[in-house]
Amino acid sequence: MSKALPTRSENYSEWYNELVKRADLAENSPVRGCMVIKPYGYSIWEKMQRALDDMFKETGHTNAYFPLFIPKSYLSKEASHVEGFAKECAVVTHYRLKNDPNGKGVIVDPEAKLEEELIVRPTSETVIWSTYKNWIQSYRDLPLLINQWANVVRWEMRTRLFLRTAEFLWQEGHTAHATAQEAIAETKQMLEVYAQFAEEWMAVPVIKGVKTPNERFAGAEDTYCIEAMMQDGKALQAGTSHFLGQNFATAFDVKFQDKEGKLDYVWGTSWGVSTRLMGALIMAHSDDAGLVLPPKLAPIQVVIVPIYRNDEQLAQISEKVGEIMKALKQLGISVKYDSSDTAKPGFKFAEYELKGVPVRLAMGGRDLENGTVEVARRDTKTKETVSIEGIAQYVRNLLDDIQESIYKKALTFREENTYKVDSFEEFNNILDTKGGFILAHWDGTSETEEKIKEETKATIRCIPLNQEAEEGVCIYSGKPSKGRVVFARAY
Repeated sequence: MSKALPTRSENYSEWYNELVKRADLAENSPVRGCMVIKPYGYSIWEKMQRALDDMFKETGHTNAYFPLFIPKSYLSKEASHVEGFAKECAVVTHYRLKNDPNGKGVIVDPEAKLEEELIVRPTSETVIWSTYKNWIQSYRDLPLLINQWANVVRWEMRTRLFLRTAEFLWQEGHTAHATAQEAIAETKQMLEVYAQFAEEWMAVPVIKGVKTPNERFAGAEDTYCIEAMMQDGKALQAGTSHFLGQNFATAFDVKFQDKEGKLDYVWGTSWGVSTRLMGALIMAHSDDAGLVLPPKLAPIQVVIVPIYRNDEQLAQISEKVGEIMKALKQLGISVKYDSSDTAKPGFKFAEYELKGVPVRLAMGGRDLENGTVEVARRDTKTKETVSIEGIAQYVRNLLDDIQESIYKKALTFREENTYKVDSFEEFNNILDTKGGFILAHWDGTSETEEKIKEETKATIRCIPLNQEAEEGVCIYSGKPSKGRVVFARAY
């Protein structure tokens, strides 16, 4: 039996890293800063992907695919965009290798230098807007609502599985509209989609807000975001939606003819979530025994483990379990029957607990005689003995209850770790002793925001969309403020 996980209170960072590996979600790859997402981890991502893709299609979007490589000149066309990504770009300079004349494997062929270097996409605005120029001529071509599922590369120096890797998976939506109002409505609509997914599927409560100019996406007029609180009190940005104005349309000359026959630049948006959501899922819910997965995203929702003395008893239990499995599957519940003799039941229980399987059923000889089954729920670790009669519907209701319970627990945690402060001294004290979200007045200047960040490592996560108008003074500068913003240290 492997040694226990580090606890969250001992070392939250080590607990997270160990859990990702031991629960078979991902591992470090031979390529520095990149990860291998293992089948169990990828199954969770696939469930996320499927749910989000359905939500995108329900809101009128279709999928397409654009090139991995972006000509360097494209990134030069939108000044703030290139400045925002320049330090993270991987660059392709040659297109061929050849055998080393000294017999040491292969070398880059100096004769095969590209005329123009190619950037491995850090994000696709530039290559997509250069394409949209050919697709959009008239108001009849609008709105153009496209999403792509892809990988991107951002050359991170400090990496952590799922949270920050040099290559990661994501989706990026890119839309074009006839008016600013339509584009802003789209930006806000996609933020709502992300918030709904986070809360209803991931069971993670989020705060919806707008980023400050310092924190907004490079090349955007406005960045909307959802912010989630992890169990160590740090914030994690779980999704962003950007109103691009006419910045990229101007840079790539994307014009349309309106109903009056006038030419104008289109208005754009972009929005995305990534495999970072896997990190949020783990850190928001899991405990010292392993993963706690919301049933909607669990690859295995129910595992059944037989407890038997001999082959004859196993055969009898298996026959009864077959009936239960059929009934569960008819209700759309994913179920696994682990009758293997490779490990004892106690070991299996611990393994499925580590992997966050929401419900575990155990059936032994006495259960067989009594027509019962033991039901254990992962989130609360409580067990009860239940009649096999109607067990499928019982489990269906239990899964719904677990989904809701996990969300409520995370919401309660956030509420208990959100503080209103009115002085910089109190701000520092809470940051250092408690963490969490701090609601404080800010004077609206980038200068103050930067100074607070330098001194405390806390950033303004967002200006909440539901911000209440409240006259006050900035905790740092003492200048007037019209409302509180959300500060936190963040991933």
